[in-house]
Amino acid sequence: MCGICGKLTLEPGATVSPALIKTMADAIHHRGPDDEGYYVAGQIGLGFRRLAIIDLKTGHQPLSNEDGSVWIVFNGEIYNYQELRNLLLTKGHVFKTQTDTEVIVHLYEEFGPECLAKLRGMFGFAIWDGRTKTLFLARDRVGIKPLYYHLTDTSLVFGSEIKAILADPSVKREFAPEMIDRFLTFLYVPGEETLLKGIRKLAPGHYLLVRDGKAVTRQYWDLRFSEPRRGTGLKEAEADLLSLLSETVKLHMIADVPVGVLLSGGVDSTGVLSLAVDTTDKKISTFTVGFAGGAFADERPYAKLAAERFGTQHYEMTISPQDFLTFLPKYVWHMEEPVCEPPAIALYYVSKLARKHVTVLLSGEGGDEAFAGYSNYRNLVWLERLKRGGSLLNGVLARGMSLADSAFRLPRVSKYAPLMKDRFPEYYYGRTSNPHRTTGNRLGSLYSDDFRQGIDREHSLQPVRVLQSHVLDQDTLDAMLYIDTKTWLPDDLLIKADKMTMANSLELRVPLLDHKVLEFAASLPPNFKLRGATTKFILKSALAQRIPQEIRERKKTGFPVPYESWIRNEMKETVWGVLTDRKTINRGYLRRDAVEQLLQANLNGHDYSKEIFSLLSLELWQRTFLEQEEVVLQ
Repeated sequence: MCGICGKLTLEPGATVSPALIKTMADAIHHRGPDDEGYYVAGQIGLGFRRLAIIDLKTGHQPLSNEDGSVWIVFNGEIYNYQELRNLLLTKGHVFKTQTDTEVIVHLYEEFGPECLAKLRGMFGFAIWDGRTKTLFLARDRVGIKPLYYHLTDTSLVFGSEIKAILADPSVKREFAPEMIDRFLTFLYVPGEETLLKGIRKLAPGHYLLVRDGKAVTRQYWDLRFSEPRRGTGLKEAEADLLSLLSETVKLHMIADVPVGVLLSGGVDSTGVLSLAVDTTDKKISTFTVGFAGGAFADERPYAKLAAERFGTQHYEMTISPQDFLTFLPKYVWHMEEPVCEPPAIALYYVSKLARKHVTVLLSGEGGDEAFAGYSNYRNLVWLERLKRGGSLLNGVLARGMSLADSAFRLPRVSKYAPLMKDRFPEYYYGRTSNPHRTTGNRLGSLYSDDFRQGIDREHSLQPVRVLQSHVLDQDTLDAMLYIDTKTWLPDDLLIKADKMTMANSLELRVPLLDHKVLEFAASLPPNFKLRGATTKFILKSALAQRIPQEIRERKKTGFPVPYESWIRNEMKETVWGVLTDRKTINRGYLRRDAVEQLLQANLNGHDYSKEIFSLLSLELWQRTFLEQEEVVLQ
């Protein structure tokens, strides 16, 4: 795992400065403290920071082919690289290292951009082909590894993190205010745009080619919910799934450094651990985190149960409200875009603990998106079934849902009432958004009149609107899984996973997001994933004999960081101070009275903690990245 960066100048006769490439690489030193490397030749410059995982002695980058005509900088892991290496040897390629990086170079020589179809892993890389003066950028299918770029008429600048791009003085720190509404709608930033003008994410499953001053982006992979396994019996599918999971976990365990497992006390991470112990005779280290101050949901007893079951060397830690608050500015700096993801801060601290013992960490991230693990999936599937009862029945149900909150304080029921009139999937915008987005977001009432009038609502919703058009005829569950896999997963969960672990120079691997696992899950009938009230049905069934019953049958809690309580109590004064500060209000898009009403309503028992955390992240982001302040919270 590493950090990459580079620049291609498109001006005739212009050259890239070696000092600039080093400055860009230094900006992401935390991603690779073990080594650095540079290739600068005329119009191209490539930079690299290395975290040594495989072939510790000869894995230096940038790395070239035999004659030095093709160069690569690579961030990630290719899990089938040994198989590909053997294939390339039969075709006459000569290797000078044992790395997966060199496999990509020769694979590109042999197949060009089509080489991506053969790679199994997580990656963001750049290849400079000196023979054709072509720059080739590529990102893995799901978006496990990030890759950003800034393209103008005069240059292309790229990096694993935005900080590397901003290290180039030619890239201006220009704010895109039209993106604020997109962020405050979804509480993260879906799509290829960022809050900085001109800086974009290379979309998952895409590559970018620049040749002769022209840039072309192509999609090379998409998730298809197809028919092949629709006739397969459940028991046969369970056996196939367990075999596939065993294979992918074994591949993800390949490393020349210690590997551990991040335990959340749930089915996914426990299942990964149960398979990981089968691949080694060494004691595996496991890690989990809990929280101080109050009767909060605690994952540690379940994580400890799993650790004892599989005989691991187990470590755990506790973080306090002060730990959470103190790290917030650094959270914003590492995330690089505002994201409402409080569990990311817990991940940072447990990664810091893990880094003392291992260099690679496996997690169960992605199981919910692959196999339908969220209750929202179940609720909306049931809702769509109810709607088939006809318009008269729908009207009665909608009125009943609307009354549920006032009569029985059941807001989780009442929020679905407006959806009785809407056609699925046109109302579904993803896991973190309010289901009924056609009327605006929960923070819209805070906007100033001038800001509200300038909002282009369709631009805010555009990334998901495009995806909705792809799934109009899909099964309800498959449509939700598709949209979340293309938005919430790469632009929220996986960004968090990458940035927080790499902040501690730690590689995180996610076996359940191997593209073969995702394709297998997509080929299953929906009722294999969601059966009655049971979410992730086939995954739980396939792992039933491997996971303790207490973990298998417990209610899903996610990663329960108690930030809601901390915002109301220990962090109250700091939050109020930042969000009602003159600098915050003078930005012009929020009304002070409305912000104060939101904060007070949250204190009075209405849960606006996600919205408040999002507003706080947005303000800290502006101070950090636009004004380049060193923010300290106490």
